[in-house]
Amino acid sequence: MIINHNLSAINSHKVLKFKHWDVDKSMEALSSGMRINKAGDDASGLAVSEKMRTQIQGLRQAERNTEDGMSFVQTAEGFIQELSSIIQRIRVLAVQSSNGIYTPDDRQLIQVEVSALVDEVDRIASQAEFNKMNLLQGDFARASLSASMWFHMGPNMHQRERVFIGTMTAKALGIKDIIGRPITLSTPESANRTIGIMDDALHRIAKQRADLGAYYNRLEHAAMGLMNAYENIQASESRIRDADMAEVTVSLTKDQILVQSGTAMLAQANAKTQGILQLLR
Repeated sequence: MIINHNLSAINSHKVLKFKHWDVDKSMEALSSGMRINKAGDDASGLAVSEKMRTQIQGLRQAERNTEDGMSFVQTAEGFIQELSSIIQRIRVLAVQSSNGIYTPDDRQLIQVEVSALVDEVDRIASQAEFNKMNLLQGDFARASLSASMWFHMGPNMHQRERVFIGTMTAKALGIKDIIGRPITLSTPESANRTIGIMDDALHRIAKQRADLGAYYNRLEHAAMGLMNAYENIQASESRIRDADMAEVTVSLTKDQILVQSGTAMLAQANAKTQGILQLLR
């Protein structure tokens, strides 16, 4: 019998210490709900999970960006739709004034409404805003060197698309001349020419609305794709990082039993040396 080295106690203590660590890890996993709480739990899994978390957060923000872009496009299209209604009304008045049965006084009364409608086109163009940004005065026109409406539609660098909105002022639509005077319906001939001008303006408006519709559909599909990607990557990250609560509970129960038995065996190992005292009496 030896007393300087109690190998049974040392071995029991070693196993007990390791099992205490396992119990602590299981309790940490159960309390946090995650299998990986620090790099030591799974270094490679943590690295992959962190990359996925970066992608997940980027996808979530990209989805919000895309939805904001859809709101931007909807707002612009709503203002342009109203412009279309005004131009349609001016065209109707031009067709009316082209008829030879009206006197100059009659045409003057028609001109009053036309001039008011032309001014309304400029009012809408000047006040059409989204987040304090004017939409229809050429700030986002394709020909503008400063046009800078970009929709960032992805989680990574350079995943963005540019949107253009043409100038929709009365001058740009051709219903005011270069010095700012509205079109006139003072004669049947001028009214007849106005019909063609209105057709050109309506074509320009229809083209812009079609572009905005295409932008909106693209953004809508992009948003759905981002939501799908977000969901799938979130599920992948969960499989790597989240704890299986049932599995961890089973492991914790087993380790707690082993801790109890290890404690009992350590007590037995320490009791073995007590017999040496009997020899010294």
